[in-house]
Amino acid sequence: MIRHCVMFRWKADAPATTVATLSAALAELPRLIPVIKAFSFGTDIGVNEGNDEFVVVADFDTIEDYVAYRDHPEHKKAVVEHVVPNIAERHAVQFEVAG
Repeated sequence: MIRHCVMFRWKADAPATTVATLSAALAELPRLIPVIKAFSFGTDIGVNEGNDEFVVVADFDTIEDYVAYRDHPEHKKAVVEHVVPNIAERHAVQFEVAG
């Protein structure tokens, strides 16, 4: 299984609605992109200082499925409309889940 994790820090001037509008768009992706096996996202709960502010975690059977998700028009639309205009930093990793 391939796991994709992406984390963001928002710009100081990002609209207050950023998380809500992004979350609404993300919630639709599993229905629109059938190669997604598991999908979760959310805001950091603030336990540790210095964490990123928002995370998306998605699981796929194969690298090809991840690439299909990455390149899917609905995923790209969510990124372009809700992420790109509002992020100060982005961190990501894709890895093979052991076990």
